[in-house]
Amino acid sequence: MFGTIDGTGYEILDPVFEDCIIGHAKIERLWSGGRWVEGPAYFPAGRYLIWSDIPNNRMMRWDETDGSVSVFRDPSNNSNGHTVDQQGRLISCEHLSRRVIRTEFDGTLKVIADRYRGDRLNSPNDVVVKSDGSVWFTDPSYGIIMDYEGARAESEIGACNVYRWDPESQEIESMATDYIKPNGLAFSPDETALFITDTGGTHEADGPRHMRRHSIGADGKTLGAGEVFATSTAGFFDGFRIDTGNRIWTSAMDGIHCYDSAGTLIGKILIPEIVSNVCFGGLRGNRLFITATTSLYAIYLNVNGSRL
Repeated sequence: MFGTIDGTGYEILDPVFEDCIIGHAKIERLWSGGRWVEGPAYFPAGRYLIWSDIPNNRMMRWDETDGSVSVFRDPSNNSNGHTVDQQGRLISCEHLSRRVIRTEFDGTLKVIADRYRGDRLNSPNDVVVKSDGSVWFTDPSYGIIMDYEGARAESEIGACNVYRWDPESQEIESMATDYIKPNGLAFSPDETALFITDTGGTHEADGPRHMRRHSIGADGKTLGAGEVFATSTAGFFDGFRIDTGNRIWTSAMDGIHCYDSAGTLIGKILIPEIVSNVCFGGLRGNRLFITATTSLYAIYLNVNGSRL
């Protein structure tokens, strides 16, 4: 699965993008065979990557030391997004169980959140952990509007919100309630801003296909109104990550779109499948892992990913 892949390459829209890429570094397909793969999360201590194959109801594991792929969890409750907390534990969003969980070091599962004010969540989608240990996640309805990635059901909350789980009180609170389909999210490296994508256009005519930037208050959790940072020019933004230079690397229909800190699209990494999500990893944090429809890809870059 290694080597040159048809339909891949770079599209340079601003000369500054040339400094972000390594011209001779090729895009590699590390694995294929999924139905809709999502949620990559890299574990530095073990040098492996976990990701979801949502319709196949399993989580996969790729070992960087030898390139082997194995099933990590089956069934997985149609897991979607994942992240790694400061202690190196896996945090996962599950569509079928409609919850966010943490995998402890002994393999047991702790429920982080499954209800808001007594009502079941919709289908948690993507998740990040702030430096204070709080867990932030999006809760659109994709896992309950069909049986393909979860189980069809009515929304008990009646809205699609963004939530924060507090590590001290063990409770969740809604942080943003004006999204149609909140999806990917990530903090800026200095944690002064939270970026969130809205893919409401997937099920509503003229719905949003943009990313918003929310300023974070002095208390570390209050969000500003959130102005539109960028609008997708190819399909929808889904999952994304930010590098240490405050550039955003986001999924899109034709690959990865790279935006500078001002919201200008400076370049693309072209992928022959619709990209769902990305994460940085590798020994130096300069390898971008890409989940795209049926496959897992990777590319070395001349930038380093922010942990957040």
